[in-house]
Amino acid sequence: MHISEGVLSTGALAAGWAITAAGTAVGLKKLKPERIVRVALLSSAFFLASLVNVKIGPSSTHLSLIAPMGLVLGWSAFPAVLVALLLQALLFHFGGLAVLGPNTVDVALPALLVYLIFARPIRRQNGAVAAVWAFAAGTLAVLLCAGGVGLFLGATDENFLGVAKVIFLAHVPVAFVEGAITAFMVAWLKKVSPEFLSGVGR
Repeated sequence: MHISEGVLSTGALAAGWAITAAGTAVGLKKLKPERIVRVALLSSAFFLASLVNVKIGPSSTHLSLIAPMGLVLGWSAFPAVLVALLLQALLFHFGGLAVLGPNTVDVALPALLVYLIFARPIRRQNGAVAAVWAFAAGTLAVLLCAGGVGLFLGATDENFLGVAKVIFLAHVPVAFVEGAITAFMVAWLKKVSPEFLSGVGR
């Protein structure tokens, strides 16, 4: 969900960059050096999944794998998303450099929230129950992301609120698809590599 360049107000841009700077600093501080490969892997997966997008007014929709990133990376989702979005802005002109902060918040903050809510029960439960939690995490992450886009647009101009509602409704089916993908990934990881869900933090 990339917000286009030149849409947001100075205040919304500043708020987005402040949250991104704080989240990235914490994410880098908590990251274990031996887990950097996991961050790079999930950042690359997000980069590829979000390349195919559909334009919706001043934003867009696409697969994003927000919950898998959050469940594996925790706070380190911030630097992972920041790097992926920076490369997309430079290489493909998706989003933009000025709006990079708010776009990072829209993806990384929901990833962090689903990590804080769902990571522990998913690690403790067996495959089937963990998959149900993962479906909820994947669905919620996309809805939070769409809500975040709406907040930035609404904070910029009340006239964007109608567009924000359209963006949120357009992401409801995407949320269920991402929920199913997250459930499948968690069930698979529980079988073949449960330690992958142990996070990357100190």
